[in-house]
Amino acid sequence: TYGDRNHKSLVQTLDEFAFALNDTLASRRGNVVIPAFAVGRTQEILYYLAELRRQGRIPAADVYVDSPMATAATRITLRHAKLPDLERVRFTESLEESMRINRVRAGAIIISASGMCEGGRIRHHLRYNLPRPECAIVFVGFQAAGTLGRRIVDGAKSVRIFREAYPVRAKLFTINGLSAHADRDALLGWIGQFRRPPRQCYVVHGEPLAAEALKNAIVDSFGWHAAAPSNGERAEL
Repeated sequence: TYGDRNHKSLVQTLDEFAFALNDTLASRRGNVVIPAFAVGRTQEILYYLAELRRQGRIPAADVYVDSPMATAATRITLRHAKLPDLERVRFTESLEESMRINRVRAGAIIISASGMCEGGRIRHHLRYNLPRPECAIVFVGFQAAGTLGRRIVDGAKSVRIFREAYPVRAKLFTINGLSAHADRDALLGWIGQFRRPPRQCYVVHGEPLAAEALKNAIVDSFGWHAAAPSNGERAEL
């Protein structure tokens, strides 16, 4: 996915995240909506929100985790790890609880699935917040081509949600450093641990430019036989 680039450091990433949150929450006029996958990403975001709050880098805010699966996964996480305390966090499970969040006009951080905005409750929160210039949408993971999230990130002036068009007026932030996908150097570091090269290496994940860039880096760095096949291409193994 990130075969053609590296993530910023964690320090830089959290600086970006804090800026994105403060840009909206400090004015107390709008909400921050974070599309996040239910398992793994949501729990990581909660951890960093608690850390930033503990450090006094973001203001207090009502945090809504609106995903039954994320709620269940967080309960499991709490059995095995001590997360920093995050005041005013609410987990919603019923549809009625989820719908009540849409009445909140300002001061809330809303974390909801799915991460690429293709399904789940996040689409409802986008309906209510995406058209509002005082709100912000913070993307914390890769948005694949063809997804609603990607159309928003790529600068669409309006998007269709539930067959209705909504203008994109909210501020947009993309924090790639919070993605769970390894970056270019991490991938090359993993490859560098092989004791002997494979007969052939295929880069079969990621969009064409990123896959081609990683293939070239593998060839240049290790001298492997590598290819980034196009969709539908066949090869004898």
